[in-house]
Amino acid sequence: MVVHIVCMGVAGTGKSTLARRLARELDGFAFAEGDDFHSAENRARMSRGEPLADEDRAPWLAAIRDWMAEKAEAGTATVVACSALKRRYRDVLREGGGRVFFVHIAPPDETVRERLMKRAGHFMKVDQLDNQLAVLEPLEGDEDGVVVADSHEPDRIITDILPLLTRLDRD
Repeated sequence: MVVHIVCMGVAGTGKSTLARRLARELDGFAFAEGDDFHSAENRARMSRGEPLADEDRAPWLAAIRDWMAEKAEAGTATVVACSALKRRYRDVLREGGGRVFFVHIAPPDETVRERLMKRAGHFMKVDQLDNQLAVLEPLEGDEDGVVVADSHEPDRIITDILPLLTRLDRD
C-alpha cells in the first residue's frame, strides 16, 4: 500500500523543513510543499493578513489530494507539508489513496511566534498565528498519526520518528 506522510501544523512549526528532510531520508518518497498549491489570490490575501475561509481552502486541498492520488496511482509514496488544521481538511487529504499518516508538529506557541517574527519572504505573517491556533483541531484518537510536541531540530525529530515511519507500509 502506498503511504502518504503529511507534516501538519500551524505556520512556523517547521513542517516544510521536516517534510523535505523526511522525503530525502525515506528513499523513493516524492515531496510536495503545500504552499505551492495555493492560488495567487489566496497568497495575496494571506500576504495582506487576511485569513482564508474554508471555501478558499477547498480548491487548495483538492489540488494536494489530487497530486497525492496521482502519485498513489503510480505507486509512489509521498511526504507533504500542509497545515491540515481541521479534521475536515485532513479528511480531504485522506481521499488521496493509500495510507495517509499525519505528523502534527506542535512546538510551544511562543517558539512558533519567535520563528515567524524572524522569517522573511513568506506570505504568512506572525499576526495570523492566533487565527491558525484558534482554528487548529488536533489529531483525534481515530486519526492515523503522531504528535511531535517539542521544538527540537529537524534532525532530532527525524531520528525520533523515523522508526515509526519506516514501519507504516507494513502495518
